[in-house]
Amino acid sequence: MKLSVTVKPNNKKPGVEILSESEWIVRVREPATEGKANDAVLEAIAESLHISKTRVILLRGMKSKQKLVEILL
Repeated sequence: MKLSVTVKPNNKKPGVEILSESEWIVRVREPATEGKANDAVLEAIAESLHISKTRVILLRGMKSKQKLVEILL
């Protein structure tokens, strides 16, 4: 399953907002430096789906706010 994710780093209220089955907005506290926000996004997605973080893979958008994430089921 692939998700289009919009990331909002440096947010005071972290959380996951599901717009549709394949589009999500993920807000994280971490800054968008040195991959900290990317790690936090993957962890937030895994937590919201109640799966292991290793089953969430960032396919595209390492340095962008728009990311493509794959969920291994």
